[in-house]
Amino acid sequence: MDFDLIVRGGTLPDGGIADIGISGETIAAIEPKLQSSARTEVDARGNLVSPPFIDPHFHMDATLSYGIPRINASGTLLEGIALWGELKPLLTHEAVRDRALAYCDWAVSMGLLAIRTHVDVCDDRLLAVEALLDVKKTIAPYIDLQLVAFPQDGFYRSPKARENTIRALDMGVDIVGGIPHFERTMTDGTRSVTELCEIAAKRGLMVDLHCDETDDPLSRHIEQLAYETQRLGLQGRVAGSHLTSMHSMDNYYVSKLLPLIAEAGVSAIPNPLINIMLQGRHDTFPKRRGMTRVKEMQALGIRVGWGQDCVLDPWYSLGTADMLDVAFMGLHVAQMSSPADMARCFDMVTNVNAAIMGLDHLGLAVGKRASLVVLDAGNPIEALRLRAERICVIARGKVVAERTRQDTRLSLPGRPAAVNRRHQAQ
Repeated sequence: MDFDLIVRGGTLPDGGIADIGISGETIAAIEPKLQSSARTEVDARGNLVSPPFIDPHFHMDATLSYGIPRINASGTLLEGIALWGELKPLLTHEAVRDRALAYCDWAVSMGLLAIRTHVDVCDDRLLAVEALLDVKKTIAPYIDLQLVAFPQDGFYRSPKARENTIRALDMGVDIVGGIPHFERTMTDGTRSVTELCEIAAKRGLMVDLHCDETDDPLSRHIEQLAYETQRLGLQGRVAGSHLTSMHSMDNYYVSKLLPLIAEAGVSAIPNPLINIMLQGRHDTFPKRRGMTRVKEMQALGIRVGWGQDCVLDPWYSLGTADMLDVAFMGLHVAQMSSPADMARCFDMVTNVNAAIMGLDHLGLAVGKRASLVVLDAGNPIEALRLRAERICVIARGKVVAERTRQDTRLSLPGRPAAVNRRHQAQ
């Protein structure tokens, strides 16, 4: 046996057709036709073979808690935060762990094999931190999980948030988080950006801040984040999540801001499903939809990746762990409708998100980890159009999820016996 597993005849995202030979946990060969054998073979002929899907922004401590202790009646961000405050005292280690593991089962079934989750540190028990550290160990054989120390109620606004952030990092949380626009004043928000970045620089950690998740165009903490990134030499290790205030900012100011972000090497993580649901709630018409300036950022070379953010929690009542849903909504709201833009949206939930999270071991290349997905689609754009079924999911060289292709039987005179909505352009 030359390989442990071979994926035969799949279509790669660039349109090439290849066999992928896997040895142990590593991609050992990608060739048009491998003259080799393996203990296990996956027939991917006619189907897209993709790197794994990756979510750079999620809240796993709250996931699958929708309706506990009540439903977010207004649908606003602020009521969601207040509702989360009501839920936190009711949390148990077991409940957080079990809901998170259930979500990770969903994730594996959808080929989502790397997740960055923010975990609230404003509960003095740090119960959710402990639970998600347990989850991280449990799922390590198939999902890369990064934890962000997230002072949900404000680094300065919550009395023990600063202390608890340090405690969480000491416990093994990977990344420094924050929410500057939720501090009592803009000045406090700016100070929090500075101190959080200094903590990360001292510890050699990455930074990912909820930044300017508001309709207020004067919320400009991303500017301070770009400044601190350069001052402290954190280039390539910092992300600003949401950045929704940018949809309301003056164009002249943005023409100055975006080059600063690009120079600092700060990444952006918009979350289209949640941003368009929560933002603009005070508007009548015209109604803002909360999407940051995705194409303008990309034109300047800023890394932009789509995030899921929430699934069935105090902020969002839907979701299925499907990053194709996220990219599908993102391309609509950002008006990324050209073939190149749509293909880029697929890349944003695979390779770009891997780069934002520093996951250099993931990707479709020899020497990379053998984690990949076979989709019922002919190319990345078709995968987005169909939100294609995951026929096979491979994690670290092992098949971890499979699904039979689901064609629909028809009973129509003179028409085909089955249909699956895939389409070959004429």
